[in-house]
Amino acid sequence: MRNTKQDIMTNLTPYTPDDEKLARYAKAMGHPARIFILRFLENQQGCFAGNIAEKLPIAASTVSQHLKELKDAGLIRGTINPPTIKYCIEAEKWAEAKALFDVFFEKEITKPKDCK
Repeated sequence: MRNTKQDIMTNLTPYTPDDEKLARYAKAMGHPARIFILRFLENQQGCFAGNIAEKLPIAASTVSQHLKELKDAGLIRGTINPPTIKYCIEAEKWAEAKALFDVFFEKEITKPKDCK
């Protein structure tokens, strides 16, 4: 059986599954509005059933896109109960992301003398 270019590239990838998860979480957290949303939800006593868009100085449609990115990464969940949506931190994925970031940043880096 002949390997395709995709098969070869897939088998040569230097990325671990944890690297891919970490990158996905980092991408999802890569905007200040998303960090605000995560902090806001983290500080709630349970799920938040209000309009998160009212808490940010950006359009509701933009907030929806940020919520979607966080949901797609698994960091939050939204439960629809018309007319509201309850948003919560997804505790299991939150813990996984924290652990991955902790491992990533655990090594102390010193500035090499030849770097300016």
